[in-house]
Amino acid sequence: MAQDVSDRKDMEFVLYDVLDIETLLKTLKFDGITRKTLDMLITEARNLALKELLPINAIGDQQGCRYENGSVRVPEAFHRAFQKYREGDWITLADDPEVGGQGMPVSVSLAVAEYFNAANCSFCMYPGLCHGAGKLIEIFGTEEQKKLYLPNMYSGKWGGSMLLTEPNAGSDVGALTTTAVPNPDGTYSISGNKIFITAGDQDLTENIIHPVLARIEGAPAGTAGISLFIVPKIWVNPDGSLGEPNDIVCTGIEEKMGIHGSATCSMSLGAKGKCRGVLLGEKNKGMRVMFHLMNEARLGVGLQAFAMASAAYRHAAQYARERVQGRSLLSMMDPAAPAVTIVHHPDVRRMLLSMKAFVEGMRTLIYYVGYCFDRKASETDPQLADLYNGMIEVLTPVVKAYCSERAFDVCTQAVQVHGGYGYTREYPVEQLLRDCKITSIYEGTNGIQAMDLLGRKLGMKKGAYFMRFISEMQKTAQEAKAYAGLSDLCERVDKAVNRFAETAMNLGLSAMSEKVQTAFAFAHPFLMVTGDILLAWFHLWRAKTAAAKLEQITGKPDEQAWKSAAETSKPAAQAYGIIQTAHYFIRTEIPITLGRMEAINDGCPAAVEIPEAAFI
Repeated sequence: MAQDVSDRKDMEFVLYDVLDIETLLKTLKFDGITRKTLDMLITEARNLALKELLPINAIGDQQGCRYENGSVRVPEAFHRAFQKYREGDWITLADDPEVGGQGMPVSVSLAVAEYFNAANCSFCMYPGLCHGAGKLIEIFGTEEQKKLYLPNMYSGKWGGSMLLTEPNAGSDVGALTTTAVPNPDGTYSISGNKIFITAGDQDLTENIIHPVLARIEGAPAGTAGISLFIVPKIWVNPDGSLGEPNDIVCTGIEEKMGIHGSATCSMSLGAKGKCRGVLLGEKNKGMRVMFHLMNEARLGVGLQAFAMASAAYRHAAQYARERVQGRSLLSMMDPAAPAVTIVHHPDVRRMLLSMKAFVEGMRTLIYYVGYCFDRKASETDPQLADLYNGMIEVLTPVVKAYCSERAFDVCTQAVQVHGGYGYTREYPVEQLLRDCKITSIYEGTNGIQAMDLLGRKLGMKKGAYFMRFISEMQKTAQEAKAYAGLSDLCERVDKAVNRFAETAMNLGLSAMSEKVQTAFAFAHPFLMVTGDILLAWFHLWRAKTAAAKLEQITGKPDEQAWKSAAETSKPAAQAYGIIQTAHYFIRTEIPITLGRMEAINDGCPAAVEIPEAAFI
């Protein structure tokens, strides 16, 4: 089997030890699901990822997609893998059984998705859009629409996409010009052009169901006048059979820096005046509907990025343990000293530990969001369900933006660990670096995510959701003081969290004052600070959980005993490694974060006061 791209032990540690998701299995929502079931699920996902998806990742990168005679051909090797994916019913893993799903916890579905995306991110776009577009119909569609489209989309027989972006309306969706004219039969004639459409065309499925944003004639300007339409590639008759091809065609695909196996299409709608669609949801409420898909996609993008970082880290760690280069620093003056593997060199160890800290921190953050989904779904108390939904809302832009940037940093370090070889296509980290870059750009650039966090999410419910995070962090710091060797980390996290709360308040007030432009110039740094503080919280939580394990293993609340046990016991080594990783992150990365907060609070207005001509 190929090199593992994810850390199964750490997955289980986060799911079962940190988040204790087995308590969820006792709720009515997940009745009948056991840990054995979940373990088997992750095992099967790992097998599919390593046996089917990973071997065709480089092939997909090298071959790319082809545009031929108005149609898109995906890499040939993707066809077998897509069939295997469909056969495993992976598309609707966490969906309700009533709509054909398996009803598994979202937190576990994220572990499955980690394996798949770490193995082959480009491939995962296709089934991911089957689900995303289908989810819109499940939530907002009529009973007839659900019956007509959902079974085929959730099974992967039909594909999906999302048509938002236009040549002159990228991030400014409200500026779109695609129009919809009502027809006597209740359908709409759609006309316009869309660009950067992932899976806008492909030859994996017999049909593609496109959710399309357009403006009905006479509708208000801006986002308030946008509606959403279901526009099939091939028209679907009332009995479910396929009719005539619709007037929606791919006019070309982009040549990109990475994700070559994912088709990025330009789409023409109604060039012959024969593109038909049906309204999904209410008129002029299209953005409200589409945001469900966009939020799912934004969390998915954060996971994509993190998963690639996980793969990059594991490749770098294996390479460092095998690559022999230079003598040990302790034997530099001895010409007879043997060469050692580069994992012995302090600078390489620094890079690996940094990568490990960010990867494991991001894994915990993303699984925690899944846990919030699961708690929301299983709660009988509406107020608690609302609380978890609010926490998901706050975390969504952070997961998308923070994980995409930190993951790219990890991929960059993975190339660095490989040295010159990392810059060549001989090793997979070169592709991972290229593939990862897009994650900070699509589904709303990271600057937009930062504006969302500062402008909308911080103040939701008068800041109650945000303050819940602060109280949870403080609670963890208090609990962790009971374990040997963690008191210093607790004090550091407490200090950082308090400063973070002050910074959020100061920046929020500035955003509502005459300093609004300067405040938003610091929105992105603030989002990155938010991610750092969240990871500090999770690392302390992980360390607390690992310390409890070490007490069980050694029978002693003594750090020296834990260190000794780590030399002979793999479980002890894993747990002690978690504590050391927390030390690294909280004592090495968080001081930098405190410096960023000083800069935010200083509020230098240079970014908004510098003359425009100075940029030329």
